Amino acid sequence: MWKSARRGAALLCAALLASACGGGEQVGSGAQSQEKVTLSYGVWDATQQSAMQELAAEFTRTHPDVAIDVQLTPWADYWTKLKAAASGGAAPDVFWMNGPNFQLYASNGVIKPIEEQVDTSVYPKALVDLYTYDGKLYGLPKDMDTVGVWYNKTLFDAAKVKYPADGWTWADFKEAAAKLTDPDKGVYAIGAELTSFQEYQYNTIYQAGGYVISPDGGKSGYDDPKTIEGLKFWTDLIAAKQSPDLKTMTDTAPLQLFEAGKLAMYWGGSWDVAEFTKNDYTKDKVDVAPLPKGEKQATIIHGVANVMSAKTEHPAQAWEFVRFLGSKPAADILGKKGPIPAYNGTQSAWVGAHPELKLQVFLDAVAYAVPYPVSKNTAAWQEAELTNLTKAWTGEVPIEKAAADLAAGMNDLLAKE
Repeated sequence: MWKSARRGAALLCAALLASACGGGEQVGSGAQSQEKVTLSYGVWDATQQSAMQELAAEFTRTHPDVAIDVQLTPWADYWTKLKAAASGGAAPDVFWMNGPNFQLYASNGVIKPIEEQVDTSVYPKALVDLYTYDGKLYGLPKDMDTVGVWYNKTLFDAAKVKYPADGWTWADFKEAAAKLTDPDKGVYAIGAELTSFQEYQYNTIYQAGGYVISPDGGKSGYDDPKTIEGLKFWTDLIAAKQSPDLKTMTDTAPLQLFEAGKLAMYWGGSWDVAEFTKNDYTKDKVDVAPLPKGEKQATIIHGVANVMSAKTEHPAQAWEFVRFLGSKPAADILGKKGPIPAYNGTQSAWVGAHPELKLQVFLDAVAYAVPYPVSKNTAAWQEAELTNLTKAWTGEVPIEKAAADLAAGMNDLLAKE
């Protein structure tokens, strides 16, 4: 899953997860057994399965008494299966975790905190913070993704618009959007998508100086005037007909419209590299630039972490495997085959794989990146986001009212966590 972390964020039942609390030894409590053991490793991305199997084989080469069973569950079923397994105390020994679900699993004792000393300076601080709960680190970052503006050079050339440059601003973006829109050809500047907040709304909210959720996780930021300004960035584009309307984008996803030459720009992540370099239309026509700067420069950063089940029967071996997965040798392998490795200084292979694209943009963005906003039950208020903001995207209510209603509903949900 190298789509937005928001997509498919499961509504999980805390009561079921609570049954998975406790159990298992503490990490590092005793020497590693010489008895041969098999650790289960839960992952969700088929395109990374071979890389994970290579990592598993490398670990077993240096730990011959430990075999790794890589268990692939497609993203569509991953969280449902994991919830059921965790409720029955049978979660994989080690498994992938994402930001939106992390606090729910950590707060219910499903995953084990890391009790060993770890040098977290080798990972982006925002990712370390994302997987820290109640002062404890629960996972080691595996990979990372930031967001940039993918653009169609052919459409820019046809409209005689300069390609986006480092340091461009909201004003520059809006000026380009007006010139790139061509109703006669059915071409829009961009699609103001509503279902992928990591790529769209969250970025402009923080660029405007607003916030989604307070640092303590107790208050919504959606009624903040600056947050509303970040949302208005998108509704203004729809009102100006520089973006398709919501119905059009529901019928045909903006990604498909971009790949069909109907959108000049697409706010997308580092995970889109594989998509655009394999697509016959986009592979020779696109490049990427940083997100435009509002009051601030900002992009959302997210990444997967490897975590341990609180009920693993092999805590010492599970920790050794997680520590290996978070190491430089593992990152070197991942960088040649998968997403951007989170380990600092190991991303050159990823960038170098496509010298025709300005992929350094995604690495440079780490310096001003903002962690994906989460709480104990992120999925609940993400549903509220869609429910309330859809009314503004369709023009049913002003964005100010939709945001205020969302803030009130979100605050009620946060109070129940």
